[in-house]
Amino acid sequence: MRGGGHHHYGLDMDLALTGQIAVVTGASRGIGLAVVRALVDEGAHVVAGARTTTPELAELASTGAVDVVEVDLSTPDGPDQLVESAGPRVDVLVNNVGSAHPRPAGFLEITDDMWRATLELDLMASVRAIRAVLPGMLARGAGAIVNIGSVNARLPDPLVLDYSAAKGAAGNMAKSLSKELGPHGIRVNTVDPGPVATDLWLGAGGVAEVVGGANGVEPDDVAAGAAAGMVTGRFSRPEEVADLVVVLASPRFGNVTGASFTIDGGLVTTL
Repeated sequence: MRGGGHHHYGLDMDLALTGQIAVVTGASRGIGLAVVRALVDEGAHVVAGARTTTPELAELASTGAVDVVEVDLSTPDGPDQLVESAGPRVDVLVNNVGSAHPRPAGFLEITDDMWRATLELDLMASVRAIRAVLPGMLARGAGAIVNIGSVNARLPDPLVLDYSAAKGAAGNMAKSLSKELGPHGIRVNTVDPGPVATDLWLGAGGVAEVVGGANGVEPDDVAAGAAAGMVTGRFSRPEEVADLVVVLASPRFGNVTGASFTIDGGLVTTL
């Protein structure tokens, strides 16, 4: 298993993912891109869905281990198109696509259209992708579904109120689904990251910039404040989230289902 960044920790556990077909949504950057890399490192073939291909994703595709499908996953038929292009067999589905838009002006600023857009991308894209892979997984009696949630599923935040609500709904859905699918050999788990060093937080138009702009604070200071809220004092790296995802995708962890794993540097104090 790979360590974060470029360290190899010498834990060479075979995750038994070689030759498996994995579909990853929101695969062009951030956590999604890191998940694609981690799966390829473990020998899987990845069908990567993204609205646009980034140079990083194109580079992975040039190795032959990744097929890139350009698709708008917020549309009713986007997830279907992605799964269909993967072919009849999908062993692993990673629902990563999502987006958080800070609402510094508060609840009354969040229009129906904003709610709809958030729910389409942060909840329904996962619902539709699961619906598309399930018939094949049920026929084979095997499969692993890993949803990228958020600490905001359990740490509701008015700054990302609609996003928090959507992630709470997605986490609830995953738990219910794990109960339905467990008897059929299909596992459903959720990874709930706290702040991760990606564009969603740190890029142009990201959380740090929008919140900073609303409060007259430098984006770097917003990010530093968030990092200070974690007992480790830093954001998680996308690679660290990806390593957790590949572990949950692995048949080596075949009795882990209906579980949520928080990776947040100790931000949320849990029992």
